[in-house]
Amino acid sequence: MIKKFSLAAAVLIACAGTASAQPAGFQNGQLITEFGPIATVEGHDPIPADTSFKVSFDVVDRSDAGELNRNLVSAARFLNMHFEAGIAPEQMQLAIVIHGSAVQDVTNASHYNELNEQENANAALIAQLIKHGVEIHVCGQSAAFQNVDADDLLPGVRMSLSAMTAHAILQNQGFSLNPF
Repeated sequence: MIKKFSLAAAVLIACAGTASAQPAGFQNGQLITEFGPIATVEGHDPIPADTSFKVSFDVVDRSDAGELNRNLVSAARFLNMHFEAGIAPEQMQLAIVIHGSAVQDVTNASHYNELNEQENANAALIAQLIKHGVEIHVCGQSAAFQNVDADDLLPGVRMSLSAMTAHAILQNQGFSLNPF
């Protein structure tokens, strides 16, 4: 039993140092080059050329202070991998609904720095997502609970009445919810 624990501990320790490194076989995408690394997948099912995506992401968990939110990175990865697969940017509409503790990941420097005493690593990612047409909606109920006002949000991030409201509106507009 001690040998099994020692082996497991050694694996965890070895992996801990590489947790933030880009995995082998992954490269930067061609659309959002700074975020959302992807792997080229040979032999995947073809995606019809006329495919259009309207996808929403639900993000509730906050990243560690000063770290990227992996679910926000997933939105960049979605854009990058489908662009590589031949889907034009205008054929992809993404929306992200932020609630729970993740609200802090989309706050501006003055709010974020006051709370965390460091820079918001997600700010540049959010700017790139918005530049590529991604809508970002914050749950007003979660924001109110965390004392976050609309003025505390990063540029381009929208305040919704609630996450439930944002998801319902997006579904009425034809967005499908991306399962994580």
